[in-house]
Amino acid sequence: MHQAIPYRTCIPTGARDRSHAGGTAESNGADPASVATVVSENAIVIIGRRGCCMCHVVKRLLQGLGVNPPVYEVHEDHEAAVARHLSPHTAEALQFPAVFLAGKLFGGLERVMATHISGELVPILKDAGALWL
Repeated sequence: MHQAIPYRTCIPTGARDRSHAGGTAESNGADPASVATVVSENAIVIIGRRGCCMCHVVKRLLQGLGVNPPVYEVHEDHEAAVARHLSPHTAEALQFPAVFLAGKLFGGLERVMATHISGELVPILKDAGALWL
């Protein structure tokens, strides 16, 4: 019988090497401040629940436009703390997957899809420094 090969690897947040552009980082119980660091260090970041298929949808859409965003997966035990830390001044709770552009919350899957369909997503990505054409 053949052994299954995982289709991706998770890189612990403690690793400071960010050369894995487009890779996947996993929270593994790390503090929410490390998530904020990832958001501030990258032009675009997708943050979502561990194993969320919608994160994959957002990532594939952005990859189709020429952007290779890193995905930060949050374990379900830490979702609430991460959401509170990333959106402390927002009245509504942060929903995953969440896309951050230039350190600011852009929105979720619906917002990404709506701006893509309207043709506004590519200029927004260029302004954020996530896409060079």
